[in-house]
Amino acid sequence: MTISYISTTEAAFLLNISTGRLRLLLNTNRVVDAKKVGRFWRIPLNRRGMPEITPGRRGPQGTWNKFQRKAKTIVHVLRKTIDYNRDHKTKYAAVAVKVGDKKDYCHALKIHGSCEIIYQPHQPNTSQAGGARLWLEVEPETIVERVYFSDGDYGPPPEVVQQRAKAKKPKSQKRKSKKKGKK
Repeated sequence: MTISYISTTEAAFLLNISTGRLRLLLNTNRVVDAKKVGRFWRIPLNRRGMPEITPGRRGPQGTWNKFQRKAKTIVHVLRKTIDYNRDHKTKYAAVAVKVGDKKDYCHALKIHGSCEIIYQPHQPNTSQAGGARLWLEVEPETIVERVYFSDGDYGPPPEVVQQRAKAKKPKSQKRKSKKKGKK
């Protein structure tokens, strides 16, 4: 049996973590049998076709993939964030990347393979809060490398923060608004 080796970008994609997080795991010897050759890491795949990570001694359990991904990667361009950045001269990430239940925001993408642009004006994609009508679908085996601007604003875009605030309204405020409606 021959052992397959992959690069850090490919391993980060398979594990569904950032390359920075993977490099931290590599530098702390938590990636099983990984070797540094010159400047580059050679990361072996296990029998399931995934890099193996040893668990940490403390803190929360890791959230990386342990099995090969089966869900398509869905990419949305956030129009409201683009407008917000233009009006307020900010640089929030305007690209939402969703794999299964996990959503991440970035400034740019490098897609290493084929993808499909889908436009459904009368059947919006309800996986996004606003119901996107145009999105990009990438097959599970295709590597989608996220790119962040060094001078960009990090964290979720402003409209996502506002939607989360509306959804997490404290119970005391909900009760007060119900009482006001009864009077």
